[in-house]
Amino acid sequence: MATSVPNPSSSASTSDTSSESAFPTSSSTAATAAKTAPMSPSSPSPATPSAGGSGSRPADAAADAIGAASAAAADRDVMRRVVQGAHEAVDRIADKAIPAVERLRGSVNEASDMLHQRANQAAELRDEWTESLRTTIREHPIAAVATALAVGAILARLTASDD
Repeated sequence: MATSVPNPSSSASTSDTSSESAFPTSSSTAATAAKTAPMSPSSPSPATPSAGGSGSRPADAAADAIGAASAAAADRDVMRRVVQGAHEAVDRIADKAIPAVERLRGSVNEASDMLHQRANQAAELRDEWTESLRTTIREHPIAAVATALAVGAILARLTASDD
């Protein structure tokens, strides 16, 4: 039993040519493989595109189509489960958030009502003081004018510059 070991001293062109004609390598082109391989009546012509990549038999194409369809169905199933999970998560969050939003809405309404009451009280107090001041001025006009002059003089002194 003799095994042949390639001789490194042999020319590369001889070994390349013999290896291409017997077994095409991955580096050889499809045109070279088509020239050297014999054409049988059942094999496709080089001009016919291959449907499956590994062969162009109808069974291979059908198997590839079934594989692609099952992969697409699996992808759709995964997507459906993800979407369903997201919907369930949103529903759970919404169920927990609704009571908190209702409490917040109640608090805001209470604060708004309280502010309206305080504003109404301030307006009533302003009206009372205005009416009280008018009554005092009508009863004591000379004292009102003297008070106004005194307040004016004090303000003039405070705002005057020291030039």
